[in-house]
Amino acid sequence: MERYGSDTERDDTPLLQRAEEERVQRAPACGSSRYGLALLSSFGFFVVYSLRVNLSVAMVDMLNNTQSDTNHSSSVCPAHANPPRPKHNHTASVYNWDSETQGWILGSFFYGYILTQILGGYLAGRWGPKWLMGLGILGTVFFTLLTPVAADLGAKYLIAVRVLEGIGEGVTFPAMFTMWAAWAPPLERSRLLTISYIGAQLGTVVSLPLSGQICFYLDWTYVFYVFGAVGLVWFVLWTFLAFDSPNTHPRISEQERLYITNSLKNELSTSAGYIPWRAILTSGPLWAIVVAHFSYNWTFYTLLTLLPTYMKEVLGFSIKQNGMLSALPYIGCVVLAVLSSQLADHLRETCLVRTVTVRKVFSIVGMLGPAVFLVAAGYTGCDYTLALTFLTLSSALGGVSASGFNINHLDIAPSYAGILLGITNTFATIPGMVGPVIARTLTQQNTIEEWQTVFYIAAGINLFGATVYTLFGRGDVQPWAVHTSYNHGE
Repeated sequence: MERYGSDTERDDTPLLQRAEEERVQRAPACGSSRYGLALLSSFGFFVVYSLRVNLSVAMVDMLNNTQSDTNHSSSVCPAHANPPRPKHNHTASVYNWDSETQGWILGSFFYGYILTQILGGYLAGRWGPKWLMGLGILGTVFFTLLTPVAADLGAKYLIAVRVLEGIGEGVTFPAMFTMWAAWAPPLERSRLLTISYIGAQLGTVVSLPLSGQICFYLDWTYVFYVFGAVGLVWFVLWTFLAFDSPNTHPRISEQERLYITNSLKNELSTSAGYIPWRAILTSGPLWAIVVAHFSYNWTFYTLLTLLPTYMKEVLGFSIKQNGMLSALPYIGCVVLAVLSSQLADHLRETCLVRTVTVRKVFSIVGMLGPAVFLVAAGYTGCDYTLALTFLTLSSALGGVSASGFNINHLDIAPSYAGILLGITNTFATIPGMVGPVIARTLTQQNTIEEWQTVFYIAAGINLFGATVYTLFGRGDVQPWAVHTSYNHGE
């Protein structure tokens, strides 16, 4: 097992050898099954995040606001001019929920989401990821369609439905990581996984403005019906077009199948059913990812769940403007995530930069950049243009981390990537559970100073995570992740 020497030997030499091997036998990307899977899974994560974030915009319209929509006298900054809302069809109920209740409703999704992370990684490895992911999203779609009924019954029922949605979505990322462990050639990981997971950002980009338009022209209940229907369409496509591995895909070319399986043969464990739990739970590189993932998500979920509220209560944007402007930061995130994935794979394959170096540099940029601009946004006052610019830059730079710690699970233990993601995502879900509650508790009066405190907390946590990952992150397959060497001519 000589490949488990020093970090430099483990990270550089196999990378050079792998680059040369894959250049010779690489299957074309255009029309390939692996890129088809990337697009299909991207649509899946589009659905996942559409169902997750639409409540953030709908919540603005679900509240019983005694002030008219056209004056916005309750906002800190002067209100923006806005055409009068159509009066017809606005028959949906509104509710008298205080700030604390709103925080619990927005955070309740994550109380279910945290429960199925590790279980999702385990079940995906044991029973296959395709149906686990498909049925998980289908369950989320079902409870999304029940959201208006639950809200009418009361806040507790809405919280319960959101928890159940979280349980369904909790298996999706671990399941997809398990699938990519069998589908993604090592030197294409950044590109394939970024295409796949960029769907989450696209779901945010589309659902935020579209939810605002739906609320403006119809009412908030249609937000859940429209995106629920889109989720049903995805499930049908996933059922017929997705497969657990190249070897089970009936239409993959033989060239592509051999290319994928040969590129992964020295990384995947041959001990089927064996999970080295003790080694996993005591792995320093894994805990470095845990800390980075937790820290990044604190900032990410703070913006994801509360940006529409900040847009209305502080900056004075109406429901029609709110969704569109709230989506701007995620458009930047999509663009930088795609560009950074191309650069990351280029640095590793062509420039032969060590994997660990690429992961750390991209993580530093993707975590410190958002921290700096998030704090800066708190000091823009009512300068709307500057505030939106800084919030957009904050979220956009976060997209760089997609090629950093975010896919490092596949570098250190591809055989157990789903389980590792389940572990890190369990801890990374905590910010979604407590972040909105803490933020709304700190912003009872919605003053700029209160929001500055929220932004400072998020930035400080991001700085801590980037520091820990820089010190302890690794980019090579760990010894416990491969149990037998390939000495049978494979």
